Amino acid sequence: MTRFKIRYALLAGALMGLGACGEKNLAVENPNNPDTKRVLATPGDVETLLGSYYKRHMSGMYSNLGNVWGMAAVQSFEDYSTLSNNCMGQRVPIPRPANDNTLGNPCGPEQQLVYSRESEVEHVASTIIAQLDGGLTLGSTAQDQRAVAFAQFERGLALGYLAMIYDSAAVITPAMMTADATDAGVLVDYTAVMTAALDAMDQAITSTNAGSAAFPLPATWIPSSTTFSAAEFIKLIRSYKARFRANVARTPTERAAVNWTEVINDAKAGITADHDNVTSSTNGPNNTWVNQWYSYGTWHQMTPFVIGMADTSGAYDTWIKQPLATRGASGPFFMITPDLRFPQGETRAAQQKDFALSDCNAAATVCKRYFVNRPNDNPAAQAWGASNYDHARFTSWKNKGDAGQGQNGKFPFFTKAELDMLQAEGLIRTGQGAAAAALINVTRVKNNLPAISSVITAAVPGGTASNPVVGGTSCVPRVPNPAPSQGAGSSGTHCGDMMEAMKYEKRIEEAYTHFTDWFLDMRGWGDLPQGTGLHWAVPYQDLQVRLHPNYSAGGGLPGSSAALGTYGW
Repeated sequence: MTRFKIRYALLAGALMGLGACGEKNLAVENPNNPDTKRVLATPGDVETLLGSYYKRHMSGMYSNLGNVWGMAAVQSFEDYSTLSNNCMGQRVPIPRPANDNTLGNPCGPEQQLVYSRESEVEHVASTIIAQLDGGLTLGSTAQDQRAVAFAQFERGLALGYLAMIYDSAAVITPAMMTADATDAGVLVDYTAVMTAALDAMDQAITSTNAGSAAFPLPATWIPSSTTFSAAEFIKLIRSYKARFRANVARTPTERAAVNWTEVINDAKAGITADHDNVTSSTNGPNNTWVNQWYSYGTWHQMTPFVIGMADTSGAYDTWIKQPLATRGASGPFFMITPDLRFPQGETRAAQQKDFALSDCNAAATVCKRYFVNRPNDNPAAQAWGASNYDHARFTSWKNKGDAGQGQNGKFPFFTKAELDMLQAEGLIRTGQGAAAAALINVTRVKNNLPAISSVITAAVPGGTASNPVVGGTSCVPRVPNPAPSQGAGSSGTHCGDMMEAMKYEKRIEEAYTHFTDWFLDMRGWGDLPQGTGLHWAVPYQDLQVRLHPNYSAGGGLPGSSAALGTYGW
């Protein structure tokens, strides 16, 4: 038994009583811990375990409320809730509090889950690859390479999300699974973890090409309406590479330094339609957070900070001018917009008549709008958090699904629009305005917004207010003029430029489609409220076992807190 295997069991919570022993003294045989080589001794064992671990990865983020998505959603204005459930209410206040990581803090389980689950996926995938590298065969070279490809994909997913969510993690490799590996699992910073994630994805592509004769993947490995031939699998891998490479950035400086040429290339070679998982409320994967948010009430509403940029009535301009403490005190926010993803009408009654939740309750019905003007106000909302609007795009999935049973059926976990906007951002940042505009206009124009110009001001990537989107006072998006200080009222709004148009399209199309979606983008764009944690610390449970000092992130702590951002929030 290697030191790593005992240490991993500790990190998983199975042997927490040994936490005081220290990392260098954990090489103790545990007769109750199974021998990996015996457990994975047959081809059937390997393929059964391998095929189950994509769902295991998904379960940590999507099939469980006990993780950081609820916190990240309120921190990025994707959701608003004052409930203490899953630490949403604790993360709502502005100025932002820290992502508290002190020993025994009430958010500890939520902050640990993704870390522990993805570390487990990383470990198991590496173990399977080591077994295959060590001589185990599934029957043919092509089958072996297909298995390695899928295991490397799982490693890449695990490492990629660890890098995006936490400040550091351990990079586990197949070589560490050998009997003489005695120094595995050292914490490294998120940039090194992401480098390892992208390398794993590259190795997955290499092995997919080598094992193409054994494709498609078994349908149970990634439950989807797509049949994953070698070519389709590589498209999915490259899509994740584009997402990971852009979204690991913590600040605008880091986001600008991303290799955008590589993002563009991966996005171009990625999925050509929305990537779905066929969800199952009993067997997984599922999307428990979206299902819970769609219970509405005090669990969910859209605060005006971001969706207000669609307003052309002047109400958002008035709202954003007010100091934070009094913003919205006169009542919930009402807006009018030409954007067909929002309910249409000049009054609240007209918008409710235009679109109600019941309009998309039939099985497989696509909702007419992405947002709904709810019939009743939410009395629990703070003034600045209150609006009349809820997200509703996936109501038919929640209520009826594809076969008449709620939460069972296709759900998009990676939209083509997200990939288009990743490519568009790269094109803007590399001065290719016409190509970027064409991608941005795909979703703009079909939703009744005028096409944007291909002009980019040379001095500032993405342009400035001197070359705004068309529409004058009726333009979308209208973005806040930066406030003089956090919490103060803005001087109003102005028409966004090409970069802001891209950001608007990405937020609206991406909302609630994947884990911490708005948070990851707004962090790199510099759009989060000042003091918001840029990531979560390694959970205290892990630090305690490693005998590392404990620490938290955000709340103004240097190096882990958002600066006063784009809009002066």
